Amino acid sequence: MGILLIILVVGLAVWLLTKDRENEHGFAGNNTVGPETALELLRKRYARGEIDRAEFEACKRDLL
Repeated sequence: MGILLIILVVGLAVWLLTKDRENEHGFAGNNTVGPETALELLRKRYARGEIDRAEFEACKRDLL
């Protein structure tokens, strides 16, 4: 019974350490897409209705 507990604790520690290391390097649960560009953010704001078409077009011209 004691051996099983030791194996369980060591296995859990290894899993937690591996999980943290993968998260630091962007391997676990991370898509390969980089940060959003300014144009993507602008499009999302327009889609949500935060800005009107004129403001969207003006900002888009500034970005491009």
